Amino acid sequence: MSVRIRLKRMGAKKRPFYRIVVADSRVPRDGRFIEEIGYYNPLTEPKTIKVDMEKAQKWISLGAQPSDTVKVLFAQAGFQKK
Repeated sequence: MSVRIRLKRMGAKKRPFYRIVVADSRVPRDGRFIEEIGYYNPLTEPKTIKVDMEKAQKWISLGAQPSDTVKVLFAQAGFQKK
């Protein structure tokens, strides 16, 4: 099973809000997920990023691969890969 850390789109039309989730890479973007580890709101000023770093570190150590966008968000949130 290939596990990814990626964004799940929430919110209304033209008002996006994203949850950072751990999911099987084969399920749809907004489909079933394993665990929610944070959220990202691009509409606030400044943009809001909240990530549970312990859960993210645990999933990465278990082999989960963050998507390109999530890698950028982790860098902005100050996530350090150990």
